[in-house]
Amino acid sequence: MQVIQVAISVPMPQLFDYKIDMLDVSNAAVADSGDDALIGCRVLVPFGPRKCVGIVLRVGVESEYEITKIKSVLEVLDSSPVCSEQMLQLGKWMSEYYHYPIGEVLHTLLPAALRKQQSGKTKPSVATESYLQLTPASSAHEEVDELLARSAKQFDLYRMLEKGPLRVSIIKQQFTPAIIKALTEKNLIEKIELVEKVNDWKAELSIAEKPVPNVEQAMAISTINLANSFDTMLIEGVTGSGKTEVYLQIIEPLLAAGKQVLILVPEIGLTPQTVGRFEKRFGIRVGTLHSNLNDTERLQVWQQAKEGRLGIIIGTRSSIFTEMKNPGMIIVDEEHDESFKQQDNLKYHARDIAVYRARQLNIPLVLGSATPSLESLHNALEKKYRHILLPNRAGSAAMPAQRLMNIKGQPMQYGIAQGMIDKMQVQLNAGNQVMVFVNRRGYAPALLCHQCGHVENCERCDNPMTVHKSANNLQCHRCADIRHLPKNCPACGHDELDTFGIGTEQLQQGLESLFPDFSTVRVDSDTVRGKGKLSKLLKDINQKKYQILVGTQILSKGHHFPDVTLVLILNVDSALFSADFRAPEKLAQLITQLSGRAGRSDKVGEMWLQTHCPEHPLLQDLINNGFSDFARYALLERKHACLPPHEHQICIRSESHHKHLSVHFLQLCAQLFTQFKYIKVLGPFPAFIEKRQGRYRNLLIIQSASRKYLQQATEQANKALSEMPVSKQVRWSIDVSPIDFS
Repeated sequence: MQVIQVAISVPMPQLFDYKIDMLDVSNAAVADSGDDALIGCRVLVPFGPRKCVGIVLRVGVESEYEITKIKSVLEVLDSSPVCSEQMLQLGKWMSEYYHYPIGEVLHTLLPAALRKQQSGKTKPSVATESYLQLTPASSAHEEVDELLARSAKQFDLYRMLEKGPLRVSIIKQQFTPAIIKALTEKNLIEKIELVEKVNDWKAELSIAEKPVPNVEQAMAISTINLANSFDTMLIEGVTGSGKTEVYLQIIEPLLAAGKQVLILVPEIGLTPQTVGRFEKRFGIRVGTLHSNLNDTERLQVWQQAKEGRLGIIIGTRSSIFTEMKNPGMIIVDEEHDESFKQQDNLKYHARDIAVYRARQLNIPLVLGSATPSLESLHNALEKKYRHILLPNRAGSAAMPAQRLMNIKGQPMQYGIAQGMIDKMQVQLNAGNQVMVFVNRRGYAPALLCHQCGHVENCERCDNPMTVHKSANNLQCHRCADIRHLPKNCPACGHDELDTFGIGTEQLQQGLESLFPDFSTVRVDSDTVRGKGKLSKLLKDINQKKYQILVGTQILSKGHHFPDVTLVLILNVDSALFSADFRAPEKLAQLITQLSGRAGRSDKVGEMWLQTHCPEHPLLQDLINNGFSDFARYALLERKHACLPPHEHQICIRSESHHKHLSVHFLQLCAQLFTQFKYIKVLGPFPAFIEKRQGRYRNLLIIQSASRKYLQQATEQANKALSEMPVSKQVRWSIDVSPIDFS
């Protein structure tokens, strides 16, 4: 009989004691391997009235409780540990660094399928892969074109499969199960299972023809290839400078040596096009990990990476926790992107975890961005990271001209100045594409009564509800509440309701009326919802089915549109006067990334910013000197203001239905931290979005020049806070290195 300590996914920091009789362990593989074989395995244990999955961290401990009072393990779920020693070390470090319960941290590291009460899920996956191919009968079918004439998507899939079988996992990224089912029922396609050999990617590896790198790319490639142990390198390359080509060439020798590479991208939308490019270059299957996959698909890729059966793994934020049998390198593309920061529950930053993992595995880490975060740039300038510059675009492409459009006193149509409408017409007549950016989805940000001035607000958030005319409703973009679009004012009963402001939906309708001879497409979270929709839209844009692109930040994320020659950004002024000290950095990154969508081929590109404040120093600096100069000046400003990255912050957030409780809790927090000599306490103050889902939200900022001292102070305060009665009456959390105060 042994006493083991188990980490359970509950909001409690301690481990829990359970007893287990090794003679009764049903899993023979664990029982025969000794006590230490249990460490890292999942066990099913009773916890109060329910059963929970826990992870064994210690075996043979001396419990402070009597053995008769300790509950027994119900079942050992695994034949081998799901968490290796390295992943357990990572989990313990994250628990300490982010001040988060160890049980919830370790469960975050695992695929969702392994967090459930299922046994046998961690056994090596069957070495087969599902493919779709055309049926023998389809080739003899003389009326395929007519049969599929009414379904363009079915026809597209059929044409894709004419070139040969394709993996189901790749097809599902572009086509819905209904499309696949329809073609199957028509006996045009069929599913087959192909057996794969373990590590067959090494035998299949074949390098396709590659472009000759320019001098700057060649220097970057040779510098990175010299690193054969842990080293962090920041590639600061302008948009279109060929960073992806650098990635392709630096991982080539690693793959040839049998090493695995993990690549992080910020958005799901970037995954298919990145996967396609890597598969085309190396001729091997690339594993993908993102939220559009179901639990089983994610588990399969996770297992294959752990078993060494995948050479390249590409995924979003949580893929940083993927284990590799023979790791060779980690790459974080667009490292500045906010989506790498988890904002709920365990508030980790995937870029920071990548640094820890690369050091732990003793492999190189490559960070890449045209607009690096000030934290990464600071580390590079301080020689903590190697700094690699790509200041010019690859090939014959030139950087787009950036200009300001002063809209003071100008006549406007759908939020666009007449002067800009004329410039758009010129580009469209020349056969080019135009992109219009507005960071507001929906038809309009607010609905108001022209008679009494009443504004339709969300009752739970005290926030104007956004008008969505296509859905004929009002939506709160904070809590997702929906209500019908009223015909009369709820306050005075008058029917003269009007919209205020412009969203992507209204802008699309306006551009269709201004340019009726050209096709307009809207790309925002409303139009790309669903499997394969974004990939289909991007494909149609590159095939020039649309000439005018309207969208939100989804359009700014590293897409390649060779025919876009003009980018227009509306409503720039709203970000110039934010209370967030990071707002200038975020705006500069957005403007620079958007400008990079123009002129990416041999066509000359230009970007215009509509503004009432053309004299604003931020805009003048960006337009005249570029992001690189702005970032270095911003770092100097942060240094004089004692702000990150020169000092370090921790944010304590509290939420409550009662405003005074939320504030009172943070006041007690502030009293705890004022005892520490080298700590600055800012607040409490309301969050930028003060009320959401009926809860009042407040913040307390703790700051210090010493990260180590700040962490020690927070650890002590965290224990004291947990014991306070008021901590049970509010919802509170600790956010290490916060980037969003909304």
